[in-house]
Amino acid sequence: MFSHVMLGTNDIERSKRFYDAVLGVLGAGEAVANTNTTGQRRLFYRHGGVTFCLTEPIDGQPATAGNGSTIGFRCSSPEQVQRFHDVAVAHGGASIEEPPGPRTGPSGVLHLAYVRDPDGHKLCALHRPAS
Repeated sequence: MFSHVMLGTNDIERSKRFYDAVLGVLGAGEAVANTNTTGQRRLFYRHGGVTFCLTEPIDGQPATAGNGSTIGFRCSSPEQVQRFHDVAVAHGGASIEEPPGPRTGPSGVLHLAYVRDPDGHKLCALHRPAS
């Protein structure tokens, strides 16, 4: 359904360090850097047919985190969920909500971890076991 997701950042180098480490847990390589025609620096992580992007805001205003927004990343195992969380926290992210682990709800058991990146964007690592 999605081709890409783009988030704003107030510090592109800090974001690169954070996301190189965190997305590396999922198997994504280092970002491709780009400067658009109006001078904003951007990063593009391509993996599994989709792209995750970071940009300095084009309108020149500070980047802000969306209240109520969450970007979810699919993980291949509960261990990868935990590693995503731990690497995020070690690279300037903040653990939020419940500790990483299994949660039971209407869709069955999900393994989840929630963090905020250094700009305050909410991220979720999720593993959905085969039924």
